[in-house]
Amino acid sequence: MSSTGFDPVEFLADAVRIDSTAEAVAEMREFLVDTLASHGIEATVDDAGNTVASKGTGSPHVVLNTHIDTVPPHLPYERDDEAGVVRGRGSCDAKGPLAALLSAFLATDPDEGTLTLAVTPDEEVLSTGAAALDVDGDCYIVGEPTGLDVCNAAKGRFQGTITLSGVSAHAAEPESGANAVSAVEQVLATLRTFDAERDPHPTLGAATLTPTTIEGGAATNQIPADCRLVVDRRTIPPETADGFRESLERALREAIPADVGVTFALTDRETPFLEAFATDEADPLVQTLASAATDASGGSGGAVRPFTAATEASYFAPAPTVVFGPGSLADSEGAVAHSEREYVPIAEVRAAARALEATLGELLG
Repeated sequence: MSSTGFDPVEFLADAVRIDSTAEAVAEMREFLVDTLASHGIEATVDDAGNTVASKGTGSPHVVLNTHIDTVPPHLPYERDDEAGVVRGRGSCDAKGPLAALLSAFLATDPDEGTLTLAVTPDEEVLSTGAAALDVDGDCYIVGEPTGLDVCNAAKGRFQGTITLSGVSAHAAEPESGANAVSAVEQVLATLRTFDAERDPHPTLGAATLTPTTIEGGAATNQIPADCRLVVDRRTIPPETADGFRESLERALREAIPADVGVTFALTDRETPFLEAFATDEADPLVQTLASAATDASGGSGGAVRPFTAATEASYFAPAPTVVFGPGSLADSEGAVAHSEREYVPIAEVRAAARALEATLGELLG
């Protein structure tokens, strides 16, 4: 329990009991607002459903961010003291990180600068909250399960559809048509070699480009006039969604026979794609939090490494941004976050809160 009387594990227990799957976040948001109010902090909720509270004035402006929505189905709360964990939906992703961030926020009174807590909805679907968030920070700490490591970079994720257009004909006379499915051979070769001349990122490694679904043709005795492939792109800086679209379509056009048309379109979404981001490992935000996490965890956390999933942290870059929190996306037995066995270690929740409080003390005087 911090000096404010706030216990992050008690908050976590109450939060996990609340179903906040998909769009059903109103009760969880009300609980968060009421918790802040009980500590004398007035929070606002904007039109996108973001909960925002601030302390202090001026620079530097440190923003603590995470999300309150969880993936379905809701899983009931359970505390296992023998194993030292809290189980249930959201315990790891991301109510455990939220509990730690909230504890540090309540315990910090900036001597200089501004501290903002900004908690978003819809992270698990379209990131409409983060996309609409109107907070201009100098640096950002994004709460996600990292096992108390400090993640200073992450790949982005784009998705799009390659459409091949040929000419239908009788399969007995294949030369009288243009076979869109046959052109998949050139498409796959292009995807395999697309990044051959691109240098890997020093932290994130190489980008990937993976075909995931395919459909085409209308009848088994007809030359197919159309074919569609969906591709998954895990990107590295400095590639943007528009730059990727243009370069892939150009490469495909150069490789595919002239009698087959080809287009590539990014999947429509109402918010920007989650692009890659990378914060310099030497940045004071990274170094301060890494040192604090090492101390708070007794050396089991505090490593600086990439985050393995795409994250809303990309919306806040290029300002210095890190991802940090208790819990892990997966352990030696398999998936943890988004799984039926979701849990977070209680000791990590408390250690994360201590590390964040120490970091804010350094950054905000």
